[in-house]
Formats: sequence, C-alpha cells, structure tokens
Amino acid sequence: MDPVPALREPLKKVLGPATAKVMAEHLGLHTVGDLLHHYPRRYEERGQLTHLADLPMDEHVTVVAQVADARLHTFASSKAPRGKGQRLEVTITDGSGRLQLVFFGNGVHKPHKELLPGTRAMFSGKVSVFNRRLQLAHPAYELLRGDAEGEETAESWAGALIPLYPATAKLESWKLAKAIQTVLPSAQEAVDPLPESLREGRGLVSLPEALLKIHRPHTKADIEDARARLKWDEAFVLQVALARRRHAETQLPAVPRRPSPDGLLTAFDDRLPFTLTEGQQRVSREIFDDLATDHPMHRLLQGEVGSGKTLVALRAMLAVVDSGGQAVMLAPTEVLAQQHHRSVVEMMGELAEGGMLGGAEHATKVVLLTGSMGAAARRHALLDLATGEAGIVIGTHALIEDKVQFHDLGLVVVDEQHRFGVEQRDALRGKGKQPPHLLVMTATPIPRTVAMTVFGDLETSVLDQLPAGRSPIASHVVPAADKPHFLARAWERVREEVANGHQAYVVCPRIGDEDDDPKKGAKPSVRPPQDDADKRPPLAVLDVAEGLAKGPLQGLGVEVLHGRMQPDDKDAVMRRFAAGETDVLVATTVIEVGVNVPNATAMVIMDADRFGVSQLHQLRGRVGRGSAPGLCLLVSEMPEASAARQRLNAVASTRDGFELSRIDLEQRREGDVLGQAQSGARTSLRVLAVIEDEEIIAEARREAAAVVAADPELTGLPGLRTALQALLDEEREQYLEKG
Repeated sequence: MDPVPALREPLKKVLGPATAKVMAEHLGLHTVGDLLHHYPRRYEERGQLTHLADLPMDEHVTVVAQVADARLHTFASSKAPRGKGQRLEVTITDGSGRLQLVFFGNGVHKPHKELLPGTRAMFSGKVSVFNRRLQLAHPAYELLRGDAEGEETAESWAGALIPLYPATAKLESWKLAKAIQTVLPSAQEAVDPLPESLREGRGLVSLPEALLKIHRPHTKADIEDARARLKWDEAFVLQVALARRRHAETQLPAVPRRPSPDGLLTAFDDRLPFTLTEGQQRVSREIFDDLATDHPMHRLLQGEVGSGKTLVALRAMLAVVDSGGQAVMLAPTEVLAQQHHRSVVEMMGELAEGGMLGGAEHATKVVLLTGSMGAAARRHALLDLATGEAGIVIGTHALIEDKVQFHDLGLVVVDEQHRFGVEQRDALRGKGKQPPHLLVMTATPIPRTVAMTVFGDLETSVLDQLPAGRSPIASHVVPAADKPHFLARAWERVREEVANGHQAYVVCPRIGDEDDDPKKGAKPSVRPPQDDADKRPPLAVLDVAEGLAKGPLQGLGVEVLHGRMQPDDKDAVMRRFAAGETDVLVATTVIEVGVNVPNATAMVIMDADRFGVSQLHQLRGRVGRGSAPGLCLLVSEMPEASAARQRLNAVASTRDGFELSRIDLEQRREGDVLGQAQSGARTSLRVLAVIEDEEIIAEARREAAAVVAADPELTGLPGLRTALQALLDEEREQYLEKG
C-alpha cells in the first residue's frame, strides 16, 4: 500500500480547483506534501513592526504595519470630468520608515471604511515608485484585530509568530497560511527519510514535528528546531542521491587508459618550453590514476583563470590517444572551440600532423567539428572520427548529433561544464563502446560546499597556482558619473598600451543591433529607483565601438566581436586580433572564457556593475597572460554608496577567485547558485544555505556515503527511498542535476 496517501493528495481535492490552479501555475505546488514543504520566508511578531526602510523595488512584499494617516482626494479625469475621480492615500508606518498605499476609483470605499488611523494590518503588493516615494498601489490587506469580529483571523494566526510565505500577486501570504493550516494535520503522516540512528544521534526532532513547528511556531526555539531538522533532510537526501550516482558509476565498466612509456605524451612533454607547476603535476597524477582504473573517471578540474587547465586536459587526452583511444573536448561556443583547436595544434606542433607529410612519428590528427562547418569539411571530419584517424576532436554540441560516430571514444573533456545540460553529456558518453572517462573543467572557482552540492558526484581537483611568467593584473574602479575625467584617463591608458605595442579589450553588456532587446541583456541588479544609470539601457558594443573609433581612440584599429556574428566572421576577427593586426577589440562576454591573446594587456569593462562578480573575474583573466603586466578598468555610473559599487570594489581588491566566488554567492540567493544560474529552474533547496551550512553539507556527505555503501538500494529505508524519488522527479523535471 502507498505509505503516504495523505501527502500525495492533489491540492484541488483539498483546497478547490481555483486555488490549486494558482498554486500549481505560480508556485509549482501540486500536492499536500508540496504545500507542507513550502516554508515561511520569515516571521513577524505581533508586537513588533517590520522594516519598511529597506523594501526592494519591483518585488512583491508583505509588511505588517500601522495606519498613520488616511486621506481621500477627489480629482477630475477623462473618466470623471466633473472632479468625481477618487483617490485614497494611506500612510503606514513601522517605526523604521513610512510607506504610502494608494487606492483609486470604486476600490476606495472598503479601505476608506477599514483603514482608520491606528489600525494594524498585513499589506501585500508590488513596491513601485511615484514622485520619488515608494508606494504600493491597490495592495491586498488583512486586518489584525483583537475584537470579536477578528477572532477568526487571530485564530488562523495561532501563536505569537506570524509566518510570512514566499507569495505571488495572485496569492497573498495570509491566503497561503490559511491553506497550510487546512492541510497541516496531514503532516502527522509524513514518513521520515532520516535513518533513526542518525536522527537520534544528532538530537533532531521528527519530520511531522518539524513541519508543525515551522508552520505554527510558538517560540523562536520552535523555528530553530524545525530549521535544523529540515536542513538535514535537504542536505542528506541530496547527498544520498549523489552518493548513489557515484556508487553506480563505480559499477560501470570502462577501458583502462595508460600512456605508453615512449609514446605521444612523452614526445609532447619533451617539446614543452617550460616545466609544469607543482599543481599541474599533482592534478595530472590524480587524473592518470583515474584513467588507469577499469571504471569511468568522473573528475571536476577547477582552476583559477590562467592556471593552465587546458594543458592538463591536453596531457590527459594524449595519454588516452597513446593507449589507442580517442579523446574529445566539448566547448560551449564556436569561438571557444576554434580557439581551443588553434591553441592545441600550436602546443602540439608536428605531433598534431598525423597522416600528413612532415608529421612526427607518434603524431595524431586534431579535428575541429562545429555546427557551421561547410558540408565537405564536415564530411571529412566525420570520416576521421569514425575511422579513428583523428585521435583528438574539439567541437561544440554539434558533436552530440546522431550522425557523429567515434572509432573508440576513451575520454570526454567538458569545458565550462555549467553551460551544458546533463542530457547532452549523456548523449556524448553513449557514443563510446563502453562508458568513456569524463573530465569536467571550470574556470569559475567554486567554494567547497557548492562543489559538494552541485557537482557532488564528481571527484574534485583544484589548480590554484598560476604558471611562472604570468603577470600581475592591476584592477581599478572608474566612477564615470562622479569623476568623468577618470573615464577620459582610462582611454588615454588604452592608447598608451597600444603605443607600447600591446592590445586592449573593451567589454559591453549588450550588442546593440536593431533586434537587440535591452531586456535580454545582462540583468541589471536591483537598485534604488533614482539611479540615473538605470534609466538608460546597458551600453552596447556597436555604439561604443563607433563612439571610440570617432572619439578617444581615433586612429587606432578598432573591431567588434559578438555572438550574433557569422562564425566565419567571428573567427576572422579573433585571428586578426591574435595576430596583432587589431589594436582594440570591442566585445560582449563571448571573450569571457578560453580566449588567449598574450599581447592583450588592458581591458575596460563598461557598465561593469551589470556583470556578476565571478563573470568580472573571468573577463579580467583575459589580460596579463603574457610577460607584460595587465590592467583591468571597471567603469560604472553607480553612486559610491551603492551595493553595486561595493561589489566592484571587492573585485578590484582581490585576485583570489575563491574569495570572490564566496562574495558572489553571499550576494545572490541560493536559488541562483543551484537553480536558475545553473539550469533555469528553481532549486530544490528551501532552508539549506550552501555557504552558511558548510558543516551540515560535509557531515551529510559522510553519512550518505556510509548509508549507500552499506545498502546501495536503500531496502531498509523506505522513507528515504520515497524522499529520494520525490527529489529525483523534481530534478528530472528541472534539470537541477549536474553530475
């Protein structure tokens, strides 16, 4: 018999079809269990007022406050020409700030009678701005009264703490609270996913008790108990899913790949003009040990920008070719695939000329395969893949198409992993006779807990040391609005770099052609409404390039590069820039990863506040790749006190990518880390905070590994199996999984 019928009950049976429809469409809640796991975002205390001082713009909010003042105005309008139009303005206060509510037309009568000075209520609506003042237009509200008429309201807010739920315009927090009170008795039937020994050993309350306490707390201690328990559930169930995936991978067969003693890898190492860093040697050993086993390697290689990840990956690919297999490198964009192809062929020299006159003894063929190749070149490349003539293949997701066949695929290297869906990777892995080894690379430093959560089924190697000969990069914020002469000086600096024989990048958030929609550009961060920089669209490549060529950079060779150009044109622009024929490249973030032009020493990032911290760090890594020092100028019109400027100051003050990625995560919501930013979906984590709850995640990983090792099928833990099924269904729907 199904152990949790009450929690699987569809909401439309319990709450009626209209409410259930809104919950499903706007909050993704379908069953009683879903609703019970929709936790309050925060709690209000009856005697305490919320902070109106820091309301976010354009967001839906719920506040508890007292009416200070209410005035009814009449005015003339097209609908009411005789001055019969009515507008009710209500000012509410909470001690920290004041907020104006406005009601119009026929909607003024009820609030005019009910919202009298001194009345306390909950108000819900979208924060907008009018006459430079924050306001809620036509907010929904629920009076908080102590009289007989309000007893029902008081009853529904049992206890001293009022839960405030993540809500939508169609469904206010208090309506959600009432719906949850209706289904709360079913919490008694929740089956506990945690093994009893683990729960008792850590002094955690049972799941039914946790659900009761989080939705109907009597004290702050109740909330703490509930959150501590629910965090463990989230961390543990997710880590069990990852541990089972790791366990399943160890059961798969793979061909061990060992380099031959005097083969291609040795010949390549002999031609290197430098010695590998200690970090590169250590990580290479970890990878070679994995490749030599008879089950597939699953490794994440994360390295600082410019730490030499590509070289480490190439050595792994050569080891596989040595052992008779083929290796493929998957890049997220054509620009990057072409760049990788060029640099691999350059590094290998005659070793990349397999089957050609003048090719070295151990040489192999290095083939590029992208979606925009001509039919003849494509046919040729596909033939080289199928016959095994090409030992190394570099391409975009065009490599995943059905037509592409490999002779003996031994290793898949995925560059910038977070841009690929898990299905794409599986499709590529399915092209091997046996599962190939997998090496995932990222230049975005990932704090340990995120690596354990997002990439938890991969072993991790970290390259945190820069190769000798890499130059320091000086970074400065250029406050264009406060000090326009600083911006003029920035362009002088670019001219100086070019005069010294170097080149520069100028990066903009938007392309700027007719089809370009500013809304699709880099998302501006939420800012106070009076910031002028917010009123204009983000700066665009085409406009900026034209302005520079006619203005401060007149006489220099300026070219543009963006994602909407034809692949051949993009490649031609990159080639000219790499060859030193162009002085200044004005580009979008297509240059963010993998572009390697050692002679480029300066970068100016326009509207830098519109990029994320990690993205700025990535972009900055494109300069200082040669022997001359690098310079990165972050141009912003944001005022000095703004959060955006503080973010930019953080980037300017440190080169440590791990430190910056922590700052980035602390400033973004958890959902961005595991959900939208990674996969376009909402995260399955509701109370667990990846950065703050580092210890819980690490302990949950240990416990999960032990549970799975003892009972891989979880036969003795039916509650855990049920929770896992729910998580994996959600994951499959939302593509949260990254492994």
